[in-house]
Amino acid sequence: MQLCYNGKFMAADKPLLTVDNRSFRYGDGCFETMKVYQGQLLVADLHFERLIASLHILHFHIPAHFTKEYFLELIRELCQVNGVSRLARVRLTVWRAGTGLYDPVDHTPHFLIQCWELPKHIFELNEAGVSLGIFPDAIKSADKLANVKSNNCLPYVMAALYARQHNLNEVLLLNNFGRVADTTIANIFIVHGRKVITPPLSEGCVSGVMRKHLLQAELPFRIEEQPLTVSDLAGADEIFLTNAIFGIRWVGRFRNTHYSNAASLILHDLLHETML
Repeated sequence: MQLCYNGKFMAADKPLLTVDNRSFRYGDGCFETMKVYQGQLLVADLHFERLIASLHILHFHIPAHFTKEYFLELIRELCQVNGVSRLARVRLTVWRAGTGLYDPVDHTPHFLIQCWELPKHIFELNEAGVSLGIFPDAIKSADKLANVKSNNCLPYVMAALYARQHNLNEVLLLNNFGRVADTTIANIFIVHGRKVITPPLSEGCVSGVMRKHLLQAELPFRIEEQPLTVSDLAGADEIFLTNAIFGIRWVGRFRNTHYSNAASLILHDLLHETML
């Protein structure tokens, strides 16, 4: 397998980063997780819109060649070289160059692109509903940094570990108001009748690409952004999760409440019609 480091292709098993790397030391950077289908990057506009917005929030000095077209060509070539153009997961990681302590001395972005083959069933709605719990040991602050897919993922790592230890598929992270932010790898939506609700970015959730795609799409449901409490989830008709790889996954159980998936199935099918 090969990877792409700052525009150059090299073997993935070769040493690449030093101990002074700012992503390793401080989590100083951000990343995009994307899906390639038949050589095309899905919802590319939204991914690169979020990437550039994140780099601005993190005060990177963005080079003129950091364009959507530049990265799309590198991603296509990398997937082709690795033989995964049919269906692949792609991760683009960006970090701040240079060394220094917390105060950076160089704001130039360095980047790494990796890709892996995905199974065909990734396009199918999950048969068994996700079992969902709450991670009690970390709180998401409701600030603008919370919306960035940061290289500093420790709360999500510990949440994923908690989920495995408690035989759960996923867990919620709550914000400093005790309301719902997001899960370890997804944004969350609830269904009440014909209305679909997801927390606004001001609640501390990651600015998910699938989340934004659903908010912008023409659907037979009214999608609204409003804060969600744990009680709102317990009283919902359905709960589903979104991210760029799985699209939509429906939740079958949250604590002692069980859910159906009728709306999730409709939205899942409509989502793929608008993307492929």
